[in-house]
Amino acid sequence: MPKPVRVPEIPEAEQTPLVRGLVGIIEEQAERLRQQEELIGPLKDEIAVLKGEKKRPRFKPRGMEERAGQEEEKSEPVDKRRPGSEKRSKTRMLEIHEEKKIAPEGIPLGSRFKGYQDYVVQELVIRAPNTRYRLERWQTPDGDVLIGQLPASVQGQHFGPVLRGYILYQHHHAHVTQPLLLEQLREWGVDISAGQIERIVAEGKEGFHEEKAAILTAGLEVSDYLTVDDTGARHQGESGYTIQLGNEYFAWFETTETKDRINFLSVLQGGEPKYVINAPALEYMQAQKLPKGPLEGLKHTPPIAFEETGQWQAHLRDLAITTKRHIRIATEGALLGGLLQGGVSEALAIVSDDAGQFNILNPGLCWVHAERLIHKLIPLNEHHRHDHHAIRTQIWDFYADLKKYKAAPSEEKKAELDRRFDEIFTTKTRFETLNPVLNRLHQNKSELLLVLERPEIPLHTNDSERDIRDYVKKRKISGGTRSDLGRRCRDTFASLKKTCHKLRISFREFIIDRLSAANAIPPLPTLIREQAASH
Repeated sequence: MPKPVRVPEIPEAEQTPLVRGLVGIIEEQAERLRQQEELIGPLKDEIAVLKGEKKRPRFKPRGMEERAGQEEEKSEPVDKRRPGSEKRSKTRMLEIHEEKKIAPEGIPLGSRFKGYQDYVVQELVIRAPNTRYRLERWQTPDGDVLIGQLPASVQGQHFGPVLRGYILYQHHHAHVTQPLLLEQLREWGVDISAGQIERIVAEGKEGFHEEKAAILTAGLEVSDYLTVDDTGARHQGESGYTIQLGNEYFAWFETTETKDRINFLSVLQGGEPKYVINAPALEYMQAQKLPKGPLEGLKHTPPIAFEETGQWQAHLRDLAITTKRHIRIATEGALLGGLLQGGVSEALAIVSDDAGQFNILNPGLCWVHAERLIHKLIPLNEHHRHDHHAIRTQIWDFYADLKKYKAAPSEEKKAELDRRFDEIFTTKTRFETLNPVLNRLHQNKSELLLVLERPEIPLHTNDSERDIRDYVKKRKISGGTRSDLGRRCRDTFASLKKTCHKLRISFREFIIDRLSAANAIPPLPTLIREQAASH
């Protein structure tokens, strides 16, 4: 940006008509340059949006989180050192496995030994040791044959727990494909085939699947809220969807063929849906405007609980509930009834990006996704740009105050934030495209302001976005799944990996612990309950 032009003071005696005319031209040109600079910034932002870039336009402040933290940053000195550069002994905590003493060459006679100057080198030793177990065979006087027993960690396996754990860790954590793993292991001297790697990756993982299922039960038991998200996941060449749900205690993934509300309720039940007609189920059906006839039939016709989908569908047919919409509402209500009867709290909050399938129980909305609807709009003139920027600035300020409210809620702040929300989202701007978006967000007031009643819930779904991003990377590298077993393993290990991370457990150590049957690491559901109890 050019520096502003400053015309020096010219004595009155030297201000001839020519000089005054030139000064006027200079000032006019300077004003034109200033106006052009004001236009260039917004135009660059519009170009970025048209290119499909996801970053927010370079307004100041740049975004919700940065604006929310500005006041704190002003009061603290800026630390220009890179993270992790604090002065400390970088090798003090290392375990030394070998020491080598090196004397200098040509030590003169009469020199005195003054100790050592240490220099630590870290190395990685990669080798493929092979163990032959020689099981002794003994014949008893009765003619029976006794044979020594293999350790539990290698029962039925020709590869040790560390090697199998390495393969699982590389495949599910580092996203290394099976052909690359095969090439790598063979270069290291491991005699293994592609089929054996496939079996190590996918087969015999029932213990892991059971622990994954128990994670969901424990997570729902201790949670006040969930954040949720979904992404595409092709399976056997057909489109599918992976749902992520979780919070600070756990993460859980499940891939299915559909993404409607019936599917989401089934996923919350752990994939084994139970249909129950109880008070919450009937209330849901009534709220969804199920006609009186089908509603009364469901209310007064036994049975009221169904363990299998086929039984439930037959019950609907017996009640002459055949309209597609009526079947959907009744099924959603019965699944919700089964979920609540299974122990899930009616107070559970579901924070999402406003996808309709997640709109159950106590829905909350992500502010980042809500603001994105406004960010994506492209102003067409200066009035549009001014109003667009003004609304976004008000939203960021409001978001920052919501964060402060979460830290210290009060009735006075609650009333003030409620009033300001109405003020912002009922504004009539000169940007005609912006007004309906503001009105749409105003209609979602209860979901966006759920935090005023429940300060413990997050204002966004960033945790779910981060969790599911790892799943997307896996999909981009390896593509879709081909077998049901492969799809199940992908969901299981994604759930275990992210849950281990949230519980601050090494995923590699967890895998080896389970494969070696050491079980030194407690079950993840137990750790989830302990961590929730400590907060």
